[in-house]
Amino acid sequence: MKTPHNRQNKVAAVFGATGLVGKELVKILLEESDYSKVKLITRKLLPATSPKAENILLGDFSQLPTIESKIGADVYFICIGTTIKKAGTKENFRKTDYELPVNIAKMAQKLNVGQMVVISSIGANIKSSNFYLHTKGEMEQGVAKEYTGVLNFIRPSLLLGNREEHRAGEHIASVIMRSLGWMMVGPLKQYRGVEATEVARQMVEFTK
Repeated sequence: MKTPHNRQNKVAAVFGATGLVGKELVKILLEESDYSKVKLITRKLLPATSPKAENILLGDFSQLPTIESKIGADVYFICIGTTIKKAGTKENFRKTDYELPVNIAKMAQKLNVGQMVVISSIGANIKSSNFYLHTKGEMEQGVAKEYTGVLNFIRPSLLLGNREEHRAGEHIASVIMRSLGWMMVGPLKQYRGVEATEVARQMVEFTK
């Protein structure tokens, strides 16, 4: 069993750094004194925002082993996720939301990464009849099987924030949630929408 690196000068690697949560997470990590370097594994070059940031390009995430020598870190943050509509097919969705996190977990295990924090979803359950939630449950199970270090899953409900891509359904849901979320109390409270920034903060808190 690996142990987390509770020290300063930690190195983080962020997968999904250009997504809704990933962008907020990067901002927080770059301001955290505990982290001396933040590796951003992305498909495109990002503008330089801090001397602590290191952009590692990976055009095709199926080629993860080709950058193995560059992605050693103390903590892996996985902020990867898509929608079936964007993916086009259930098969493509599964490649992104199941296969990719599991392959990253295998890499973390191989590189002796001390801790992983992974975004999943509220309701994730391998026994669910809902394809999305079933896949998320499979992902959690697959990651836990491949990685023996300190592992944390964060399971947000609807994510609120400004996306670069337009998702009409999620936009409408976000408007409704911001307006009526206060009415969701008791057992329903867990289903309130949550700001991406708050999810990112929680991810960092797991590594304290």
